[in-house]
Amino acid sequence: MATYFMFGSYSSEAINAVSASRSKKAEELVKGLGGEIKSMYALLGEYDLVLIVELPNFENAVKASVALTRQTGIAFSTMPAIAVADFDKMIASG
Repeated sequence: MATYFMFGSYSSEAINAVSASRSKKAEELVKGLGGEIKSMYALLGEYDLVLIVELPNFENAVKASVALTRQTGIAFSTMPAIAVADFDKMIASG
């Protein structure tokens, strides 16, 4: 499984629809793509929220990002993440 950070920005409609049930539907959508939302955080600043997600591959990350935007009205910027220890090993062997 690969880790992705999904940074979200609310539209005015999306902010009015904030609810625990919408969050649960997002979890179900990601699960349906073979993944899991590890954590979700509300933010102050450039982005309104971040989801830390594990998904099987890049294709499913793209599908999750687009599907969550369609389902919630929240625009997502999805970025792959790698643990620093793994990054250090990759760079050292390169």
